[in-house]
Amino acid sequence: MAIILRFVDKDGFIRERFFHIVHVKDTSASTLKKEICVVLSRYNLQIENIRGQGYDGASNMRGEWNGLQALFLASIINIVGGSSKCHDDLQSIHAVEIEILVASNAIETGRGINQIGTLQRPGDTRWSSHYQSHLMKEIMGLTNMLCKSLQQKSLDILNAMSQVSTTQSLIQKMRDDGWEPLLTIVKSFCEENDIDIPDMNAHYTRARGRSCHQDEGSPTTMEHHFIVDIFTAAIDFQLQELTNRFNEQAVELLILSVALSPKDAYKSFKIDDICKLAEKFYPRDFTEQEKICLKFQLQHYKLDVPKHQDFQNMSTLFELCRGLAVSEKSKIYPLIDRLICLVLTLPVSTATTERAFSAMKLVKTRLRTRMEDEFLADHLVVYIEKEIAKNFTSEMIMDEFYSISDRRRA
Repeated sequence: MAIILRFVDKDGFIRERFFHIVHVKDTSASTLKKEICVVLSRYNLQIENIRGQGYDGASNMRGEWNGLQALFLASIINIVGGSSKCHDDLQSIHAVEIEILVASNAIETGRGINQIGTLQRPGDTRWSSHYQSHLMKEIMGLTNMLCKSLQQKSLDILNAMSQVSTTQSLIQKMRDDGWEPLLTIVKSFCEENDIDIPDMNAHYTRARGRSCHQDEGSPTTMEHHFIVDIFTAAIDFQLQELTNRFNEQAVELLILSVALSPKDAYKSFKIDDICKLAEKFYPRDFTEQEKICLKFQLQHYKLDVPKHQDFQNMSTLFELCRGLAVSEKSKIYPLIDRLICLVLTLPVSTATTERAFSAMKLVKTRLRTRMEDEFLADHLVVYIEKEIAKNFTSEMIMDEFYSISDRRRA
């Protein structure tokens, strides 16, 4: 389990730092929570000071009651990133479906058939496989921009979240109006490549050969199968994934956070929304007196910062946070600066976590298979955080060892 910390430093920069890697015997939520608590307490970091948490989409992370998020839920905002286990989940689901179909004799078995592998490749002469491939291409095309935004290391959550609603709208539009255009594209492709096109009015059968049969009680057509069982089912799965990953609480938080955005000359700036953001989502970070002062600070801020030359043409919260630090207006508006920093610390991009695991494969090679966990974590810190490590000289390291030796003698 890789642990990444996201924070805003004293100069207004967003930082995502590799913090630790932990070997866990099992991936149950309770075990993961215990290990996280042990690591944080070792460095005197308090759980109650966490203001955001992000995980991949695995079930042990996002369970409503027993997931890791729920165990850390008190006063912590949940943002779920893209799942690094999506492919594994797809394979697991595929395996279960194959087992059910084989058990019911709906499909035949044999050498090289129904083997668990990568995502389906289109067969040269099979219309159905080309149809599914074109369908997945269309869906992935619509979700591609959002996925890329969520994978950026310097993730600005407000700009990324603006794509969530557009992605949902486009997928819903595809569900409502996309069947006929997709069917036309696939038919055209198959005609060009001499691939047989099935009669959409014919009865649908679940398999070929000896196991071929039709549910007599509820006969369906080929068109019904491709629309309901494949087209609609695939799109509904994507819509449900978006809903699960961005729940009502997270969406409301992000909608209110838009009021802080400097985009379009601070067009979205709303004092009431900003005050509600602090009141509802960060009650422990502002005293009652500070909540009152925040409203007055915002009134001054509205007449000052948006009109200041140094704050023109900004589009992200990161730029605004950095500008407040450089101009030292963060000292004039400390409560607003605190709120901006809190919002910026919400997400950890899954790309940062994946880089940690990629680095582990390079550091812990076959020649180093006996490397202890703590030694591995120390190696990874130096390897991943090169920006920090390059400031250390051999003399500094030697002096540190000498001082440790002197302390031991004393």
